Amino acid sequence: MKVENLYVVGTGRRLSPAMTLEEAERAGLCERRLVWRTEMQSVCVSEGESGPEMAAHAARTAIRQAGARPAEIDLILHANTWYQGHDMWAPASYVQREAVGNSCPAIEVRQMSNGGLCALELAVGYLLGDPTRTSALVTTGDRFCAPGFDRWRSDPGTVFGDAGTALVVSRRPGFARLRSIVTVADSGLEQMQRGVDPFGPVPFSARATVDVESLRQAFVRSSGLDGILDRIDRGQSEAIERALADAEVTLDDIDWFVLPNLGRGRLNAHFLHKFKIDPDRTTWSWGRQVGHLGAGDQIAGLGQIADSGVLQPGQRCLLAGVGAGFTWSCAVVEMLRRPPTAGRPATSAGLTRTARRG
Repeated sequence: MKVENLYVVGTGRRLSPAMTLEEAERAGLCERRLVWRTEMQSVCVSEGESGPEMAAHAARTAIRQAGARPAEIDLILHANTWYQGHDMWAPASYVQREAVGNSCPAIEVRQMSNGGLCALELAVGYLLGDPTRTSALVTTGDRFCAPGFDRWRSDPGTVFGDAGTALVVSRRPGFARLRSIVTVADSGLEQMQRGVDPFGPVPFSARATVDVESLRQAFVRSSGLDGILDRIDRGQSEAIERALADAEVTLDDIDWFVLPNLGRGRLNAHFLHKFKIDPDRTTWSWGRQVGHLGAGDQIAGLGQIADSGVLQPGQRCLLAGVGAGFTWSCAVVEMLRRPPTAGRPATSAGLTRTARRG
């Protein structure tokens, strides 16, 4: 979808304290042979703060940066991938109560690791559908913890971090302009996260801890690895190609890439090698310090490179996401000016400025 006259006016992120892989190994939480090959350095680990609490904190930061009043927020979308702290409960309404305090629709989006970008696309459509609507708030929040989830072992090749993220998109001019956003889906890959397990009456009926690899291997045995990889490659390629075309740019016009915070092997296979992307033009050096933030990698990554000054006015950024189901989303953002930075993190967390134009 080509997007006109919508802007990013504020971002926020609440990152839990970092635990290094060395600390995790000494504590008996992970094995070197399984985790070190990801080339991650540390991940964010919450000692108690839940996903919705972190999301509300990030939302307050984003709204403050945007200078938005509660009455200007016309939609709240909260995306997540894991347990939100209560049963049969509406976390989006909690975020609304704690961070906004208005009466607009507040809705949960459950599209796994692609939830943040899917929510952003839904927010864009909602704003464009009525000229009286001004702004939308998108949040994400997850805490990946035992006993149901093992951040180090549940999905080998990816190490999970705990964080909340937020973004305000608006008709009001902001520090970045949204040029395009696209989502592609292939429900034929849905079984990859279900395997051959029967449907259960309650959570964790089949197994006590999430084991993504066992489910994935069961799907591979029934469907064939080559066909699965071809479909994944096609979905990701289509999302990127359509987003670039709608933004009227090429891959060479992109200065920065905000990619999922996957382990290096997966990042190489699905993004860096396939699209010939220089790792130094991505958020890898930051992402390997925080881990995979569920639905929040893209919003957190955009906020990080914008607030730190790495993404400069005149530069373009591509956000790419993928989630179980499968869905692939891609957005093109153009930086217009530096965002307000009062009270924002000053570090670039390993990122270095690479100006290619202007």
